[in-house]
Amino acid sequence: MGFLLSWAGPVIYVALALVALYGVFCVILLVRKIAQKRFSSASAAEQFLDDVRASLEKRDFEAVAELCDSPRYWSKATPQLILVALANKERGPHKLRQLLAEKFERDVLADLEYRFSWVGTIVKTAPMLGLLGTVSGMVLAFDKIAEAARQGTLDPSQLSKQISLALITTMCGLLVAIPLTMLGSMVQVRMGKLTDSVQEHVSEFLNDLESAMKS
Repeated sequence: MGFLLSWAGPVIYVALALVALYGVFCVILLVRKIAQKRFSSASAAEQFLDDVRASLEKRDFEAVAELCDSPRYWSKATPQLILVALANKERGPHKLRQLLAEKFERDVLADLEYRFSWVGTIVKTAPMLGLLGTVSGMVLAFDKIAEAARQGTLDPSQLSKQISLALITTMCGLLVAIPLTMLGSMVQVRMGKLTDSVQEHVSEFLNDLESAMKS
């Protein structure tokens, strides 16, 4: 048992380092994916919607499709949803809005939320790993205290040193969890802004599409 506990500390430190790196990787990946799905600025979104509106006023649906399918907009959420809307424009406004909402949630939000769930898991796991390291370190410390007491060589300074080393893993777990909690909140805000902007842009497009279909 003592052998396993003596190896628990190094293993837990390595595990904490790995989960911290994976958490940072997930955050960076999420930030990049969200940036790819959004327009770079409000003016860029307005320019795109103006171009789409100009083609819709001419009932030139092919021009709208070509614009949305251009390399510039391949990774953007709104243009890809517009392509889906054009392919199903005969369904009617209500069914079309429902279809696009389901498409956005399934193809965009589901992937982002899957990645974000890993960040949440790491935030919860890191302090538990740190606590595990502390418990194993305390067990080893008390074993050494008992052995020193039997030999009559108990040194309080050694006791405090062993306990402080045992507590370091808990501190490391918190040092991993706290920054990732803040980064996770930042990602949540960006996901919310992405959802709001896509809903606004798609709603504006559907209104323009409905007007074009009636004209």
